[in-house]
Amino acid sequence: MTDLFLKIQSQLQSGFPFAVYSKPGHSEVTGIFQNTPESFYVNDFSEHGFVFADFESSKQCFIPAAKSDILTVAINNADITLAEIQQPAINSAAKDAFEALVAKSVATIRLGHFEKIVLSRKETIAIGESSIIDIYQKLLVAYPMAFRYCFYHPESGLWMGATPEQLLKVENKTLHTVALAGTQLYKEGEHAVWENKEKEEQQFVTDYIIESLQEYTTDVRQTEPYTFRAGNIVHIKTDISAEVKDTDSLKGIIQTLHPTPAVCGLPKQEAKVFLLENEGYNREYYAGFLGELNTDYATGQPKTDLFVNLRCIKVIDETAHLYIGCGITKDSNPEKEFLETVNKSMTMRRVL
Repeated sequence: MTDLFLKIQSQLQSGFPFAVYSKPGHSEVTGIFQNTPESFYVNDFSEHGFVFADFESSKQCFIPAAKSDILTVAINNADITLAEIQQPAINSAAKDAFEALVAKSVATIRLGHFEKIVLSRKETIAIGESSIIDIYQKLLVAYPMAFRYCFYHPESGLWMGATPEQLLKVENKTLHTVALAGTQLYKEGEHAVWENKEKEEQQFVTDYIIESLQEYTTDVRQTEPYTFRAGNIVHIKTDISAEVKDTDSLKGIIQTLHPTPAVCGLPKQEAKVFLLENEGYNREYYAGFLGELNTDYATGQPKTDLFVNLRCIKVIDETAHLYIGCGITKDSNPEKEFLETVNKSMTMRRVL
């Protein structure tokens, strides 16, 4: 992997865009290294390359394959060790502010304005002169069933993450997506027991996705909900597939699905406005989406493979900005929801 890491260092020094990533369950990592300094953006989703889109869908950074060097190598984890870490000290001001926002959201839901709202917050963590490559190597080893990436573009800055959530995959006109909701800490040897609040949240997401796909697809199919592990936590997951009516409908499908209720809420547009007015910070590319557009770069086959940008950090100088969120329904408990965000923060804290 030495060549790949040297290439990352070279790109960071030159300021040229790049995306390095490994798909869930894969033992190789692919790098798309733009060999020109320009900033490119997605136009109509017919392009071939790597997309990195923000939560609001106003900025869709793009690395075109035609202007990039592409490298795929096997992951070597022989020398990587991961230390056990303790839960962080609670910031009382952050806790009070987030719990107040949860309480406001619950009250708004009970008034009938929303079925669900997905709140988030940001923490900052000093990382000193930690090597970006060291952090990314730990991500690769720690979360083999997540989409593990490192991305840089002049518009977005430098981001890294290990997201468990697929936005969509399209191959041979067959679309695959998932509904993911509910969160618990993973406990070795124990079966997760889900409360009605979490089952309800999962059903909201599933119903929304299936309804949204009707315009663009046929033969929509879904699995029964099941428990899915992502690092130190578990979720409820439903797999959904369908046949795409028209090869030109990818843009419409993406715009319909993003942002999903799993990162925004229901009704979606009203929930999005509520978040922009009440969260008190800019999500930027957190809860946006990223991935391969129209080509699988490890195989060369035509395929779109996009993920929701969760469990992620933005690195600015010697500080990591960590983004974490949770779904709120009428039965949510403010303190439990805050502690859920603390649990989720451990995914990235473990590698920093």
